Amino acid sequence: MSGVCRVIAGVSGSPGSFPALRYAADLARSHDGTLIPVLAWMPPGGDLADRHSPSPILRQIWHDAAWQRLWDAFDSAMGGIPAGVRAEPLVLRGVPGRVLLNVASRADDLLVVGTGRHGTLGRLRHGNVSRYCLAHAGCPVLAIPPPALELDAGHRLHGWAFRHHGLTVDQIISSQTGAR
Repeated sequence: MSGVCRVIAGVSGSPGSFPALRYAADLARSHDGTLIPVLAWMPPGGDLADRHSPSPILRQIWHDAAWQRLWDAFDSAMGGIPAGVRAEPLVLRGVPGRVLLNVASRADDLLVVGTGRHGTLGRLRHGNVSRYCLAHAGCPVLAIPPPALELDAGHRLHGWAFRHHGLTVDQIISSQTGAR
């Protein structure tokens, strides 16, 4: 990886993107490269709704909110842009996978994305950005999985509640005590 000049990091503002952002910053620092954190945004309702009822004022509000999400992600992940890292943050309008691949277009780029932990509903709604980037990128892609603690938490009470949503309180208590 000695030929890496730019490290592009996909940032969604979700906690799942924080490990990828931290890793990308470390790589940029260690390779004396430039960190380019990218947050892609779409208008609520998508481009079709925006074309139907365009509003420059709303576009500016959404764009400003996307910048705020990017700064908040830096603050949450690392307490701000880390010292010793050249950073050129970008906020671009568009579908996240396509936006990331448009930015990570050079052979000496490295794209760092989080794999996230979306369930079936999340994949249907947001797609799988990391999978899209791995399949279509023209540069190396590094997919950073979520921390083990986050994965473990997803299989605990939250996942259990969705799998057992039709149970009554009595059924839950009896299954806990072993009585039927």
